[in-house]
Amino acid sequence: MKFVASLALLVCASGLFVQSSYAQNVEVKDAWVRASVQGQKASGAFMTLTAKADARLVSVSTPVAGVAQVHEMKMEGDVMRMRAVAGGLALPAGQPVALTPGGFHVMLMDLKAALPKDSTVPMTLVFQDAKGVQSTLELKLPVATVPPGGMGEHKH
Repeated sequence: MKFVASLALLVCASGLFVQSSYAQNVEVKDAWVRASVQGQKASGAFMTLTAKADARLVSVSTPVAGVAQVHEMKMEGDVMRMRAVAGGLALPAGQPVALTPGGFHVMLMDLKAALPKDSTVPMTLVFQDAKGVQSTLELKLPVATVPPGGMGEHKH
């Protein structure tokens, strides 16, 4: 009976894994991937990262894409530019860093197949602490057309 109770607890806890996960000292909340259609070659992944101590998100990988990179979008004059973040994304201690559409985000390029709504995407995040020690976090991100709970939707 203890095994069944432990297994049930593990199954329940795994459902919360995407909403709030930890690697070494980094919490991941509200993670999701934007759905794509057949033939679409790119999409984005979004989340909020909070480190207990200074750290960097140094790399991202997923089997659903040929390339996964942390990107930044910003305005340069009247032009929106997107580029990979060199050297990793800084995660200052105790300060949430939002990866959102239109800002920092994980860019998934060379998609191997469509990412249908309500599926999941496995993703590995690699962090480096201030001493140079790396740790990894394995996630399964839900695929959606809008952020979980409708957060960040544009209101017209």
